[in-house]
Amino acid sequence: MRKIRILGNSLAASRVEREAPLAGWGQYIGEFLNEGYEVHNYARDAMTLRGYYAERFAALLTLLQPGDLVILAFGHVEQRINEPRRYHGPREYKEYLRLCVDAIRVEGGIPVLLTPEARCVFDEAGNILNTHDEYPELTREAAAETGALLVDMNEYTTTMLAELGPTRARRLFRWMDPGEHPNHPDGVVDSTHFNTQGAREVARLTAVRFLETPGLPPDMVNPQLVTPGETPPVLTEFMVSNPEMALTLTPSLLGMADFTSPAPGQLVGAMCKLAGTTPVGTDYILFYEQGRYLGGTAVSVSGTWQWRRTVNWSAGRHSVEALAVKGDAVSWTSVLEFEVLDHVEPPQVEGPKPDVLSGPRPRFFGKTARGTTKVMVLEQGRLIAAAPVKADGTWQVTHAHDWRPGTYTVEFVGIFSAIHSEPASLTLRVHGIPEDSWLHTSLASRHSCTGECAHYPVMPTW
Repeated sequence: MRKIRILGNSLAASRVEREAPLAGWGQYIGEFLNEGYEVHNYARDAMTLRGYYAERFAALLTLLQPGDLVILAFGHVEQRINEPRRYHGPREYKEYLRLCVDAIRVEGGIPVLLTPEARCVFDEAGNILNTHDEYPELTREAAAETGALLVDMNEYTTTMLAELGPTRARRLFRWMDPGEHPNHPDGVVDSTHFNTQGAREVARLTAVRFLETPGLPPDMVNPQLVTPGETPPVLTEFMVSNPEMALTLTPSLLGMADFTSPAPGQLVGAMCKLAGTTPVGTDYILFYEQGRYLGGTAVSVSGTWQWRRTVNWSAGRHSVEALAVKGDAVSWTSVLEFEVLDHVEPPQVEGPKPDVLSGPRPRFFGKTARGTTKVMVLEQGRLIAAAPVKADGTWQVTHAHDWRPGTYTVEFVGIFSAIHSEPASLTLRVHGIPEDSWLHTSLASRHSCTGECAHYPVMPTW
């Protein structure tokens, strides 16, 4: 029995009934294979390349047998620069892929790199948006540089969603109205993870690509099992008949659709979700802007609702009207105004000055543009610190460890919501005794001190 071993994150992870309708494509890939192949799915929620390599990879290598296929499906979590424990800089990401590929080959396995799946995110023109920055391309580069097999999941899931368009694509994700699934009575908004239908369709498309990829076993996939599935229907919110007519009806429903988030006038990201309450028993909420229907959502039995557009909000100020509906009765409209920010300017770095020598514990500080909530600090592409932004727009941070003497390039990235700025760069000059100085090498015959002690010769403190 030949083994197919899947390493990856929550998009591929197998799910149990209590997690429905959440599903991972890894749990369905076996449905499209011929006899003689066995799938072992090791994908886990929030798993990163670094985390897997440090915590689980050695155990996997002991299980490998010559000819086993090892699928590396990453790049979905590692791009999140606002989460220091998960973020991998581009060079770090490719280096971990290379280490994995090399180790798999040593054990006789066949490494297969997969680019990350597209998210259900569209612009107002209905075009699918790239939410993974350069990480799909980094995976392609790693495959080319190592000679590993490549299955471009990002390319074919992007094509799949683009063909469906925003009025249908959401049907493949764990994104549903209140009351639509018993495990989510209040609804759920998730443009990243697939539901059962979506996960199975992605698994089918992956199997099709397996058939087309030179170097993979030609007898692995059964061509008769990869026929296309059913096209998902148009979303209910786009099947409302004459929604603009509701604005002309005389309000007769007691109570209104109150907004609980975002706050009035709040600065939000382009994927902002609206939430609120209505009187219990309300059937549906309709949303408009300047008299134009945007969409709608059902209401939970407790009277709560949440809704996000299937397309991103455009940058600038918005004024959204909500209208509650029960049977043929409508409420008075309620209005929420907010502002959308779709980009972040690089932070200003005011210190240390680039032409001034710093001690070994420099304090970085500066100002940010409106909206920035955090400044991430990177050196050689690796994340080394994070600084929260104060109410007045200033930030500061000191790294916990001393810098060695020398000249370094440090980068600073501003964060707002799910977006980040281009980096601002600083040339840092650190004063001190170089590592190869006689003042250091003359002490090399003895181990470094631990804890506090009094000894000779004395080295300077800063």
